[in-house]
Amino acid sequence: MKWNISKQFDFCYGHRVWSQELNKEFALDDCLMCRHLHGHQGKIIVHLESETLVNGMVTDFKHLNWFKKFLDDTIDHKFIVDINDPLFPTLLPHYSSKNNLHKMEEDFMLADLSILKNEPLHIKELYESYIIVDFVPTSENISFWLLKIVQKKMSQIGIKVSHLEYFETPKSRSTVYA
Repeated sequence: MKWNISKQFDFCYGHRVWSQELNKEFALDDCLMCRHLHGHQGKIIVHLESETLVNGMVTDFKHLNWFKKFLDDTIDHKFIVDINDPLFPTLLPHYSSKNNLHKMEEDFMLADLSILKNEPLHIKELYESYIIVDFVPTSENISFWLLKIVQKKMSQIGIKVSHLEYFETPKSRSTVYA
């Protein structure tokens, strides 16, 4: 026997898919909308599985509360930008040399705000709104990034993540399997 449980999380974010290309025959036009700066109401469903139950459960759903906090504190209402995006120096001109970035354990970077100490508040707020990654922030890449984060944490208590579903919109999702 195998059991699978899941928990859903919602958050808002923005991104830009600078590498987007379309086949006009299938897309019916050549409008590269995802190359624009835009936002989404994202939804994630984390699936956990086990072949045995402990205390009648795969695990307690509360064992994913840390992930909700991570999403709320890190990604919600932030803009995910690829450090390799040709617009990176335009969006973050104080960091165009890609220095002064804090590398976080969860494989993303944040701007070092200490170099902005003499800047007005609205400039500091702009820079604190960026989540800097080293991948094009497509739904597939975001789902893989989040899967790795969940896998690493849940493995500490012996829980297997079977897959993660990531809804970029209510009608568009990617699924990545562990």
